[in-house]
Amino acid sequence: MSENPNPLMKLWRALPFIGDSGPLVTVIELGGVIGAAGPGRKGLSLQRLEKSIEAAFKPGRLSAVALAINSPGGSPVQSRLIFSMIRRLAQEKAVPVLAFIEDVGASGGYILAIAGDEIYADESSIVGSIGVIASGFGFQHAIEKLGVERRVHTAGKSKSTLDPFKPEDPEDVARLKNILNDMHTQFIELVQSRRTDKLAADEEIFSGAFWTAPRAKALGLIDGTAQLGDFLRARYGKDVKIKRISPDSGGLLKKLLSGGAQSNVGEPGIGQPLIDADAILDAVERRSVWARFGL
Repeated sequence: MSENPNPLMKLWRALPFIGDSGPLVTVIELGGVIGAAGPGRKGLSLQRLEKSIEAAFKPGRLSAVALAINSPGGSPVQSRLIFSMIRRLAQEKAVPVLAFIEDVGASGGYILAIAGDEIYADESSIVGSIGVIASGFGFQHAIEKLGVERRVHTAGKSKSTLDPFKPEDPEDVARLKNILNDMHTQFIELVQSRRTDKLAADEEIFSGAFWTAPRAKALGLIDGTAQLGDFLRARYGKDVKIKRISPDSGGLLKKLLSGGAQSNVGEPGIGQPLIDADAILDAVERRSVWARFGL
């Protein structure tokens, strides 16, 4: 009859990056819409992910860092900031980065994917959308019907550009399109720099269209179809240690010491409003981004 494992040994083996020797791959979880975090918001941003990315590259014995990506995009600036930090640490530590797209790796989500030296996706993953979009609404007729007079005073003739309560100005639209074209060019150059000789000679790649994985592979946007766990075990052996790192997971010791206790702070009726307007707005915005891909 086998003896019960030593509790201290179980804790030791459970701690990140220590315990048994063998291949180690850390996994950075990059799930959600990309954008700066704020009250009630949990967008993927450098500020929110910085500690997770540093922790992923910290172990001394590291076979690779994997990126688990499930993002329809969002802020181009935050996408590039996260991309740049991953690439900087990969070069400093001389560690390969493997990207795995789950449901979606599109637009800014694809910028996260090209931080990988190799990119893989599931057969049904959505990949691409290499383009830039700006959208909004026009309410000028609505306020006319309501008898509302719009009063705006600015210093600088372009300060009220694209005011949704005024008819579109062709000069404003032309200015916006120039900005979008500049950002699109930057996006294209970044993809070309990372996928160099892998991209097919097809202008459709940069049209803003998106595809499932088989077509994305034919276009050179990904290197193949695979799922993270199976791929890592096939490449590094069945004994590979896979350590997932999420900005919301918290530290293991913190969880153990807290005993899983939950604080009442933040529950409705205990110092918090029953309705969180920021959270509702955030949910609507995120729902609209995911909806572009049928999800």
